[in-house]
Amino acid sequence: MPDAVVIGAGHNGLVAANLLADEGLEVLVLERNGEAGGAVRTGELTLPGFRHDLFSAFYPLAAVSPVLSSLGLEAYGLTWRHAPLVLASTLPGGRSVAVSRRLEETVRSLEADHQGDGARWEQMMQRWHSVRDGVVQALFSPFPPVRAGAGMLRRLGPSGLVHFARDLVLPVRRMGEEWFGGEAAALLLGASALHADLPPESAGSGGLGFLLACLAQDVGFPVPEGGAGALTGALVARLRRRGGEVHCRREVSRVVVRRGRAVAVRTADGDEIEARAVLANVSAPALYLRLVGSEHLPASFLADVRSFHWDAATVKVDWALSAPVPWGSEEVGNAGTVHIADGLDELTEHAAALATRRLPARPFLVFGQQAKADPSRAPIGCETAWAYTHVARELRGDAGGELDVGGDAWVPGFVDRIERRVEEHAPGFRDRILARHVFGPDQFGREDPNLDRGAVNGGTSQLHQQLVFRPVPGWGRAETPVAGLYLASASAHPGGGVHGAPGANAARAALASAPRLRAAVFGRGGVGALTGRRSGGAVEER
Repeated sequence: MPDAVVIGAGHNGLVAANLLADEGLEVLVLERNGEAGGAVRTGELTLPGFRHDLFSAFYPLAAVSPVLSSLGLEAYGLTWRHAPLVLASTLPGGRSVAVSRRLEETVRSLEADHQGDGARWEQMMQRWHSVRDGVVQALFSPFPPVRAGAGMLRRLGPSGLVHFARDLVLPVRRMGEEWFGGEAAALLLGASALHADLPPESAGSGGLGFLLACLAQDVGFPVPEGGAGALTGALVARLRRRGGEVHCRREVSRVVVRRGRAVAVRTADGDEIEARAVLANVSAPALYLRLVGSEHLPASFLADVRSFHWDAATVKVDWALSAPVPWGSEEVGNAGTVHIADGLDELTEHAAALATRRLPARPFLVFGQQAKADPSRAPIGCETAWAYTHVARELRGDAGGELDVGGDAWVPGFVDRIERRVEEHAPGFRDRILARHVFGPDQFGREDPNLDRGAVNGGTSQLHQQLVFRPVPGWGRAETPVAGLYLASASAHPGGGVHGAPGANAARAALASAPRLRAAVFGRGGVGALTGRRSGGAVEER
């Protein structure tokens, strides 16, 4: 009998398993797919030699995550790479702005667009550095982040903390109006917020836009050399070095609950595996409504789970290109990540189409150029590129008036619309396409059930389902109504992104609250997790 079973070998499940194995526990990870990784995988989706990240692709949160840095994954083959420029936004008329890890370069780009905005960006970064440590500690700690809050209060004082709290809940459109004179800098913030599902007018969109824009400037958007799968490979190798096991093609069909406690899991092939603790790297609806079952949960809790708010669906296109994208702007050509939108109003129109369940007429695109940071992703002289955009989970029409949204027949036409958008800023782009691969909303869930219809954040990032409300009101921690069962997925606080916090929070909760697990820990002489000791690990950059 293993001490702990982890359901799902996505990065959060693997982080949880590593932390438990560090304490000498016997850990078994069960994964339904034929390979580990969940949303952190790499494959040749198009042509041989073109390596595509299937889902997640760039990792600013991983770069600041104390959870991942504590694991020392560089000793297991992980190397981070950076593009010449971090992030660029296309603008009408062939213009652009870009974020570099060198502050002076970002300032020059913004000043060229609107005089004074470079200096205002510097002021924003000064604000960021005053709160950085507290934000990182709060983001990656179990809820509520009492220690982080107390530290920020000491640093900022009562008035400063109140003003910062206001910044976090500002709509990003309002934040841009207050902080900048032109629209380009505000567009960098607004487009960053739409990496999730936060429209420019939504409360809290300013906080997410501020976070991602500042991380772009501070640590960049690094990518693993060789592909996202290298991060997964390092996590698996580290776990196995510590005696943990990962079994693929072992789907869990049930969490076995007896007398209010999770005591085992049952696999799809009928095996029952007992464990002292079960950590579930699956979505909250899947865990409670399918794996546990309503008979083991309070009626009020079930009602909240049934009201769980998924984030938007996603369409993602991967391309094998015969040459780099022929952007009209040199800045855009040097950026690893590109925002394609003509302004904040266009972001609002895109969000309005999602809210009214229509396909966007001019979809906002997050576009990636993977070989810019990591030449191993494409044959010499070629490029491996991708773009994604959000769409409504259920469609009623097309804001562009072109496509029939019945079934999934609209997807090829929408891909054509995506490519036309790129072509506007990179004439000749389509002539360089050698092959393409498309993930429509239905394909996401088939590849990884946690990505239900392309819900890449494990549930909406809007305020009504964050903090104490995530995944449901009153359950903002990894603990669940079932003793010995812990939620370790992005459905738990702090939510989506590749940083490992949900998995780490679940491992800590299991060690702290499960008597039988504590007995196993001390029985094998492992006390590191209970005393807060962690191994160190530096981040190597090239």
